[in-house]
Amino acid sequence: MPDTTTEDLLHGNWWERNVVYYFSLMLDTFADWFNGNYGIAILLLTIVVRTIILPLMIKQYKSTQAMQKLQPELMKIREKYKDDPRRQQEEMMKLYAEHQVNPLAGCLPLLIQMPILIALYNAIYYNGAIAKHSFLGLQLGKAPTDGEWYYYSIPVIAALTTYIQSKMMQKHSTGAQQGAMKALLVIFPVMIFVMALSFPVALPLYWIYGNIYTIVQNYFMYVRRSKKEEESEQKTEKKSDKKTEGKSKSGTAAGKAKPKRKGARSK
Repeated sequence: MPDTTTEDLLHGNWWERNVVYYFSLMLDTFADWFNGNYGIAILLLTIVVRTIILPLMIKQYKSTQAMQKLQPELMKIREKYKDDPRRQQEEMMKLYAEHQVNPLAGCLPLLIQMPILIALYNAIYYNGAIAKHSFLGLQLGKAPTDGEWYYYSIPVIAALTTYIQSKMMQKHSTGAQQGAMKALLVIFPVMIFVMALSFPVALPLYWIYGNIYTIVQNYFMYVRRSKKEEESEQKTEKKSDKKTEGKSKSGTAAGKAKPKRKGARSK
């Protein structure tokens, strides 16, 4: 990490002066609240930033869910017009318009949040005060390869939380997305582990905080919601089964009553 201060960012380029500086200033402010503890300051700023962009994540989630529901219909269109790409696109656009779904809606929140997360990353990297402080016995400016054996716990935790996060996303992806997620499930955690070995501890610590936040977020957005949907589907199925049973019982009762009437007439 460079030996720079928050004030030095005011002499940098436009991005550093107008964006990264304010993130770094928030880190210094949060650290002052906790007696100079930058480990907690990084955690607090990560929570604040992630919570601010949470509405964008929810919008992205809703767009993804809407697209997943249309996948069976889209597959039929692709199969039906596989020899006519132009007609295929026209039918797909009609389907999107009919269900009021924008296929690009999921990309916009991602594009907006990326500069914010990069600014947070830059603020941690360029804040020289962070490198001089220790958190949980780890010097935040030292890379795991330069520290004692227990420094390697940070890359391991960073890779593990990345794997859990990717695994949760893979379970709720469909079609072509699932194939891509399977590849990322292996590649991404390994990549994070390798990078975390050579980066100052403060950076993978930020990744860990962000991963844990995303895991909790995904639990409520995907896992818990899918359980509720399954329960509601089961209740609906039970109600329909009861209605079917009721109809069959009434039909049986009516069938049993008919022979009695015939017997009565024969007398």
